[in-house]
Amino acid sequence: MNPNRITIAIDDPTVNLLEDMVKEMNISQSELVRRSIRFYYEYSDLLDKDKEMVKNQIEMMSSNEHVILDVDHWLLFLKFIEDHPNKAEFWNQHKKIALSHAEQLSDKIKTAKDLFKRLESCGFFKLVENSNKEFTLVLFSELSKNFVKMFIETFLDYIGLKIEIKEDIGKLRIKIK
Repeated sequence: MNPNRITIAIDDPTVNLLEDMVKEMNISQSELVRRSIRFYYEYSDLLDKDKEMVKNQIEMMSSNEHVILDVDHWLLFLKFIEDHPNKAEFWNQHKKIALSHAEQLSDKIKTAKDLFKRLESCGFFKLVENSNKEFTLVLFSELSKNFVKMFIETFLDYIGLKIEIKEDIGKLRIKIK
């Protein structure tokens, strides 16, 4: 079977990308275009998704250090903890884990917004950026408020950012000082 031939016009930045990828992947331009079209076809439904969120989710899941958890299970755990006689130990451990995350990710996460975007990717809340220094985290349940608040306070303190958090029923309003 003879392949179909097409001619396309591409700009200089795209030519540079094409040449870099051909060299990096050690394949022909034709093979790269074929693969790109198949990839685009298979994943085109991701085009209307938040690119940063999808990249965060792929990174977290591919490391096998995270799990996907149904919201009802998540809330069940939080509700159980609130009624548990050893809940103080849970919160102490949670703070230690938040500090460990801060140590691991401080090279990657430099700003409060970076942290909020990553945690939004985890499904903890919906992020609203009110200004460069003010954010609202719209929680999906009041049960998650303490969990999210403690994580954020611990992480941002570790990377040297001072914040003020105001609590509403279903929101955390955060101001960067």
